[in-house]
Amino acid sequence: MSVNQRLTTDGPDAGRSPDSKGATKGLKTVVMASMAGTVVEWYEFFLYATAASLVFGTVFFPNAGTQLDGIIAAFLTYAVGFIARPLGGIVFGQIGDRLGRKHTLQVTIIMIGIATFLIGCLPGFDSIGYWAPALLVALRFIQGFALGGEWGGAVLLVAEQSPDRSRAFWSSWPQAAVPIGNLLATLVLLTMSGILPADQFLGWGWRVAFWLSAVIVLIGYYIRTHVNEAPIFLEARAANENTRRYGALEVVRRYPGGVLKAMGLRFAENILYYIIVSFSIVYLVTVHQYDTSQLLLALLIAHAVHFAVIPQVGRLADRIGRKPVYFAGAVLGATWAFFAFPLFDTLNPVLIVFAIAVGLCFHALMYAGQPAIMSEMFPTRMRYSGVSLGYQVTSIIAGSLAPIIASALLQQYHSWVPVALYILIACAITGVTVLTLRETRGVSLRDIDAADARRSDAEVSGSVSS
Repeated sequence: MSVNQRLTTDGPDAGRSPDSKGATKGLKTVVMASMAGTVVEWYEFFLYATAASLVFGTVFFPNAGTQLDGIIAAFLTYAVGFIARPLGGIVFGQIGDRLGRKHTLQVTIIMIGIATFLIGCLPGFDSIGYWAPALLVALRFIQGFALGGEWGGAVLLVAEQSPDRSRAFWSSWPQAAVPIGNLLATLVLLTMSGILPADQFLGWGWRVAFWLSAVIVLIGYYIRTHVNEAPIFLEARAANENTRRYGALEVVRRYPGGVLKAMGLRFAENILYYIIVSFSIVYLVTVHQYDTSQLLLALLIAHAVHFAVIPQVGRLADRIGRKPVYFAGAVLGATWAFFAFPLFDTLNPVLIVFAIAVGLCFHALMYAGQPAIMSEMFPTRMRYSGVSLGYQVTSIIAGSLAPIIASALLQQYHSWVPVALYILIACAITGVTVLTLRETRGVSLRDIDAADARRSDAEVSGSVSS
């Protein structure tokens, strides 16, 4: 059975993806399409995060004062992308629920590709003054806006075509594309910083990594043109063709608890990740003047470990349930900083790699199951908007602020302990959220749609009788 046949099959079991060889092959094609674009998107997004730690404070904010002041200023522009992400999630969620996941994802990948390429072309502060950071902020906003619509569409493209009993495993693969994108960004920066003197790397070497995005954008776009929508989405779109029962406002009105729980799940995961991959760089470079090339190599190894672990955690969430795996991630994540920073202080390269890699493994316990958990919170007609809203709004108060808050705490207290307490509080919030969830392992998305339809019919009947 070809991928097109599998994705357009009608009947009561369409979208349940029976475990036949043809169905599995078709699902793998969908996974590849989702991952290809996600690798591109996150290569570019995390390339900015690494460059903000290593380069932008010097190139675009040279008059900020101390080294940490420049880095904090660079991270503030980094936060702009997170502020734009909920807006992108709302806009593209509306489009994706109405018109489809596939075409929405084609638009987002082109937008973020153009913005990233132009960042590589920006003159520095020494050339055009304050226009440099202003243009950087504008392009960063476009990046974040596009990425706001990327995640929801990418994971739903897979989750809505996965078997009920293995949805967490299959939908974890787009999550695994994130460390691949980060790995590629780190690899390019590692290569450029290794072969170029420091002045040339700051002058033009970092720009090459941004320019290379044009190549992988075209590859990702091409792959995404070769998949179709999930049957369950096509059915939901047909059923709601003449209504406006979709979009962010409808989600907030009908499923506010789902949105809030999605935000609570995301909170600690998002903070922990950006402390590990962004603030760890800041800490080692500013406190210990650690060698940039060695640090990038440590991140490279840790990202490879992260990629390998995520699908296995997804498989575990299908086997024993979403809640125990996620809760374990919150508990273990709360402990990470208390042993990681002492290991950083040893300046032993092996221990530094170990600390970062273990932190990303803890993160994977929360991150791998997110697509399955969040897709099981909302009906198909508003699923894109629901998962995007819960996922992206949290980024403003979590991931965007995490490196800034951690850098400010380090500057104020000259100690990593307040940062560790910050992570501990975040993990406590997420842990409590996990305890409020109902276990959805193996649930049918069609049953969720049927329950939503019964609820809507009951409301209509109630309003008519009154």
